[in-house]
Parts: sequence; structure tokens; C-alpha cells
Amino acid sequence: MKITFYGHACFGVEISGTYVLVDPFISENPQASHINIDVIQADYILLTHAHRDHVLDVERIAERTNATIISNYEIVSYYMTKGLKGHAMNHGGTYTNDTFSAKYVNAIHTSSFADGTYGGQPGGFVIKAGEKALYVSGDTAVTMDMQLIPMTTNLTASIFPLGDNFTMGVDDAIIASDLVICDKIIGCHFNTFPPIEIDIEEAKEKFAQAKKELLILEIGQTITI
Repeated sequence: MKITFYGHACFGVEISGTYVLVDPFISENPQASHINIDVIQADYILLTHAHRDHVLDVERIAERTNATIISNYEIVSYYMTKGLKGHAMNHGGTYTNDTFSAKYVNAIHTSSFADGTYGGQPGGFVIKAGEKALYVSGDTAVTMDMQLIPMTTNLTASIFPLGDNFTMGVDDAIIASDLVICDKIIGCHFNTFPPIEIDIEEAKEKFAQAKKELLILEIGQTITI
């Protein structure tokens, strides 16, 4: 898996030539002003919930790429009424194709579109491809449901929000990493807005003290797991 960070909570995941995009919020993020969303590749767009800072660029990208939107029933229905492709699912369900699988798992948050439309219940995704597995928690508090994931999946890496206020913060993210039994954490959902600003070096040190690796990617940076 090749993982590219596009800012805030948006990631691209390339899996054997298939392009998966998660929670696209780029065009109104000043920190991602150097990212050209009109060249981002997407065969699938995975959405954890309906908040604007996770779905802003869905329509623009999906219309250009003809990507299939994967999310809960309410979110997918919302976009299908706009003529976009979608695959609706719900918690505990798994979407599978020849390249990867994506299981929709619990998250504790809220979910509504900017126009007030109900966005269903929020979730996260466990993405599997071969021997690799990536957990994208979405916006969430730490929850004991996370300990269900390692009962069936050995995670290679996890993507957790770190910014506190709207989601779990650094200390709870360390607890979450224990619950999912994963020592490689990729941070997101921090420093985009004043309420979610963190001290990055302090966060790295806290993870290191817990004998875990916190990866803070530059916007546009790609890593392989």
C-alpha cells in the first residue's frame, strides 16, 4: 500500500494500481493549496462521515474520475441522487473486490451534511489487501469497540485523529493504538483549525515513550507500508 497525505483527514491509498481516496477536503484547506485536486486519481472514494471537512471535494473528484463512493447508506444515497456512483453499506459490513476489502466499523462522532441533511452514523474503515491492513478510524473518540478489530485483523498501520476537541487527542490515540494492537500510527485531523492545534514534537515523544511510532506526514508526502 502506498499512502499519500492530502491534508487534514484526506489520504490516497494506492493498492496494486487501484486508487482509493479517503475523506477529500482539500480545496478549502489553505495548508493544501499546493495540491491540485484535478489530477488526483480515484477509483473509489471512502467516506467516514458527512461533515464538510471530510466530503467537500467529493463531487468534483467523483464527477471527473467516475469513482465509486463507499460509505453508509445515507451518505451514498445522498450522492447517488446527484448522479454519482455508490456502494452503500453499514457497520459490520465489508465491501470486497479483486484488489482490496473495506470493512465499515464503529466510530463515536456525529454526521451531517453542510445543508443539514442527515449523514447516517459515522464510521471508520479497515482496509485489507493481501497481508497488509490499514485502519482508518475516522473522526472518533477512543472506544472499546476498537478492541474487536485485532480479533480478526493484524494491522500494519492505523490512521488516527490527534487534534482533540472534536475527536480523541494524543493521549487517547495512544490508548486506541493499544486497543487495536498497532504500533505504527499515522496522525491526521490536527493543526488545520485553531481548536485542533497540537504540539507535534510533544505528540511524537509521547508515542515514543509508549514504544510506538507516530508518523506525521507532510501534505503531499507518500509512504509505503
